[in-house]
Amino acid sequence: MAGDPYEALGVSRGATADEIKKAYRRIAKTDHPDLNADPAAAARFSAASAAYDLLKDPEQRKRFDAGEIDASGQERATARQWRQQPGGGNPFGGGFGGSGFGGHAQDPDLADVFADLFGQRQQPRGGFGGFGGFGGRGDQRGQDLRLALRVDFLTAAKGGRTRITLPAGGTLEVAVPQGVREGQTIRLRGKGEPGIGRGGPGDAYLEVSIAEHPFFRRDGDDILLTLPISLDEAILGAKVAAPTIDGPVNLTIPKGATSGQKLRLRGRGVKGGDQHVELRIAMPPKIDPELEAFAQKWRESHAYDPRKGMGS
Repeated sequence: MAGDPYEALGVSRGATADEIKKAYRRIAKTDHPDLNADPAAAARFSAASAAYDLLKDPEQRKRFDAGEIDASGQERATARQWRQQPGGGNPFGGGFGGSGFGGHAQDPDLADVFADLFGQRQQPRGGFGGFGGFGGRGDQRGQDLRLALRVDFLTAAKGGRTRITLPAGGTLEVAVPQGVREGQTIRLRGKGEPGIGRGGPGDAYLEVSIAEHPFFRRDGDDILLTLPISLDEAILGAKVAAPTIDGPVNLTIPKGATSGQKLRLRGRGVKGGDQHVELRIAMPPKIDPELEAFAQKWRESHAYDPRKGMGS
């Protein structure tokens, strides 16, 4: 692999062995393929693994720093003339580029890194059991589960409990945190597939989708509501019951209210957010003769143009 192994680990050339190891541990915790499915993360982890393979060996690191070998662990042209091994072999077995992940299975120095990450132990024969190819038989951490969780609107807003059916059968009770959002992932530690031997279980990752509500909508922690009001309530004003996620509250409609006018209920949203109420005047289902006669008479003496100024 081309490139600078120090850069791949994000450390300076003067970094100590402990700093190099800590840098690799940090990258493994975020970019390991079993924890992060992003191909870019896998590439970063691969580069960091190969870089660590090169720099953890004091002799190889010294030779790289001196320019005798390149970032792939290959002899440079000037050094190859007098360090070439019989048969043309690379004396360092591929170095930075050739190690990949496989060399870690027999590396006791890395056992604690992955034990910290995945709760596993190094096997007596030197293998590192059961995580993405870091060994073979023995203790093995269970596989993680990635599942979709459909939550109703009010449970997502207020928090609560729900159940999800597992792929292999059975159900799992899930505590839904208050204010969970669309696309958010809920991690349930130890609720994945069971491990082998002394290996711990995997985790369950639940990606949340939220069902629509008949009249509530959500904007961050605010709740949006369109509230129909009658013609007389709009003209005369009124106190009406307005629904909120915690139940109905009294809302004062001002005299002369109009469609599109917005009122705010402080603290009636999600986790202290607000509820915004947009008024919409709803005409009666039938215009009776009395209302028609009244409107006709009113128009004759009080006509106005709400579209004034909109003409071309």
